[in-house]
Amino acid sequence: MEEHTFYLNRCQELAQQAAVAGESAVGCVIVKDGSIIGEGEEQSRRLKDVTRHAEVVAVLDAVHRFGSCEGATLYTNMEPCLLCSYVIRHYKIAHVVFTNYCGELGGTSQPFNILTTDTIKKWGIPPIVVVK
Repeated sequence: MEEHTFYLNRCQELAQQAAVAGESAVGCVIVKDGSIIGEGEEQSRRLKDVTRHAEVVAVLDAVHRFGSCEGATLYTNMEPCLLCSYVIRHYKIAHVVFTNYCGELGGTSQPFNILTTDTIKKWGIPPIVVVK
């Protein structure tokens, strides 16, 4: 549990940076083998690119720096949305830990529970989701 707290605190720091920059207050870190391999904060408004959610930025950071984030844990202060859930599944992230639900656009919400569905065989087993 202390491990979750450490990484979620880093998400909060990144979220605060995003908020100061005029973005939605969302931060994300990707962790593998006890090390942060990717970080991201919301950048959609600054970059005028709706795909630059904190989770996507963190995944791309990890992939660019380490080649993969398969089997990693993604921490974020907000439930991954549909877009981010697709990216998480595509890159085969094994665990997702978040603190706040985002409502009808969340990846764990029916009928579009992209993050948790086991019906898309190409993606394999969905990640284990922990809500803190």
